[in-house]
Amino acid sequence: MQFRLATFNDIPELQKLIALSVRGLSTQYYTLNQIESAIKYIFGVDSQLITDGTYYVLEKDGIPVACGGWSKRNTLYGGNQYKEKEDPLLDPATDAARIRAFFVHPNYARQGIGRKMMQVCEDAAIAAGFKNFELGATLPGVPLYEAMGYIALKRVDAPMPDGETLGIVKMRKDISA
Repeated sequence: MQFRLATFNDIPELQKLIALSVRGLSTQYYTLNQIESAIKYIFGVDSQLITDGTYYVLEKDGIPVACGGWSKRNTLYGGNQYKEKEDPLLDPATDAARIRAFFVHPNYARQGIGRKMMQVCEDAAIAAGFKNFELGATLPGVPLYEAMGYIALKRVDAPMPDGETLGIVKMRKDISA
């Protein structure tokens, strides 16, 4: 398996991977309606991460099996269809880098891939000067993030246009101490 930076050519395959991941790993946490709404309205590729060179793909035999990234911008979660048009840069001296858009193919879940992807992203953010991290965790992702030292700050129910909501946990990790 090999980590590499995502490209715009990867977007169609990553969109498929994201839908497979959410449908395969979220059923114990969200209803089917919430899952389908989230795929439509929240989850997806944030092309700004690709532009910034902060979104990674893990491939096995040339096929994406996981993706995830970090951001030096304000958006905490959501693909292109969800985020605000304005996405200002963060200041590494005072702001936390955002850990973003982690998805693993269900056939490769619970094999340490998410943990490895997290380390790649944290290391890159540290190299860019960040000392703290924040993320908006889906409920199935919370145990991984807690195991990696993230602390839950609060749960929010993200509203979607069709009336569904998606439970997300805002989490933080401070490495500056």
